[in-house]
This record gives sequence, C-alpha cells and structure tokens, in this order.
Amino acid sequence: MTRAEKGEQIAELKEKFSNSSFFYLTDSSTLTVEQINELRGKLYEQNIEMRVVKNTLAQKALEAADAEKGYAGLFEALKGPTAVLFTEVANSPARVIEEFRKTAERPLLKAAYIDSSIYLGDDQLKALAALKSKEELVGEIISLLQSPAKNVISALKSSGSTISGLLKTLEERGEK
Repeated sequence: MTRAEKGEQIAELKEKFSNSSFFYLTDSSTLTVEQINELRGKLYEQNIEMRVVKNTLAQKALEAADAEKGYAGLFEALKGPTAVLFTEVANSPARVIEEFRKTAERPLLKAAYIDSSIYLGDDQLKALAALKSKEELVGEIISLLQSPAKNVISALKSSGSTISGLLKTLEERGEK
C-alpha cells in the first residue's frame, strides 16, 4: 500500500468516525469465510457496515478527528485483527453479535464508542445489548403518556354506562 493510498484510507476513516455517533471495534479473526459472510449478511440486514481496518490507520484517523470526541480511550483496543462496525442504532451490533455467538465463539467485542462513552472489553456486550434505542425510548414515553388518558376515558365510559343503567331502571319502575 502506497503512502497516498494510506492517506486516502485515513481520511476516509476519519470522516466515517466523525460522522458516526456509534461504532464498535471487534475481533473476528478465527471465523471461517462462510461464517464471515453469514455475519456480514446479518449485519447488512440491520444497516450495520463492517470494515476490516489496519490498526495503525484506524488510530491515525481517530487521532486526526476532533479531540473533544474523546477517542483516545479506544487506542488500547487497537491491537490484533480489527473490524469496525458502523451503525445508526447504538445497540444493534451488540444484539447481532450476541445472536451470532450462539453458534460461533467470535466476533469478540474489543471496544465500543456510544455517544462519547467508551466501553472496553467483551464483558460489556450484555450491557450494550440492553441499551434501548431511540425508537424504543420514544415508544415507551408515548405509552406512558397515553396511559392516564386511557384511564380517564375508561372511567368516563364505565360511569356513563352506570348512570344510563340507573336511569333506565328508574324509568322502567316509573312505568309500572
């Protein structure tokens, strides 16, 4: 790889890291080609981009990015084979990895960057999978907001039927 090609890759990675609020660093080195293709398929279904990168180029791209993003904590994870998973939903890669590891021992989570927070080590996988996505949180808030209104409407309907039942009974008694 020439110096110009390395420069292009660093610039491209820098842009990807800067534009992504969520990415994972993983190790999928012992997987077979068939397993890698299966993993890539599952990641693609969830709109997750997987890129195998050279650690030195990834580190240079992270160093060149905004210092306030706090990427320095990720440098220790850039050892050995590395694949970067870029995503729009913070917990999607963790859930895909968890599901995939029911049949394989890898990929291993080296680190994850979630909105300026850094998660280091494979033991963080369960915590990342348990994170709620933006859509899940919005859904919960909406259901919580709807709950009191539904209770009021239900109470009004039941009390309305009780009153109409009483009026009907009194009307029938009055006719006799």
